[in-house]
Amino acid sequence: MEARIDNPAGLLPDAVKAVNLLYKAAHSVGVPDRTLELVHLRASQINGCGPCADHGSRSMKKAGETDERLFAVAVWRETSYFTGPERAALALSEYATRLADRPDAVPDAIWDEATKHFDEKQLAAIVLWIATTNFFNVLNVTTRQQAPVNY
Repeated sequence: MEARIDNPAGLLPDAVKAVNLLYKAAHSVGVPDRTLELVHLRASQINGCGPCADHGSRSMKKAGETDERLFAVAVWRETSYFTGPERAALALSEYATRLADRPDAVPDAIWDEATKHFDEKQLAAIVLWIATTNFFNVLNVTTRQQAPVNY
């Protein structure tokens, strides 16, 4: 399969500037990078975004993530590999990514669990990062962007 067009974010230089600002904001309030990377990977898996799932996995591996945890992200509920805060962030990522799946898109129980582990600014960062990931997933999936063959 070939991409339909070059990546839209790359075709519009101002978009790259905006994305860089979103990245900086989401990573500026003390949410562990590992947690944000898990959120990114899980949303990308749900959305079927090959480039984001590939890049996210490789980036996490390079940062020292274990194979066991990487292999288990899609089934995180069924393993003991993830901490309480990571589990809360993963759940929030799943619900915020699947907004149309239920009338109450992000139930209070999911949000309340996240508030046990993160303060208001950290929650804002996680939600912003989920939205940014979904933004990239839409761009990549719609235009059929491909994960690189060689690194």
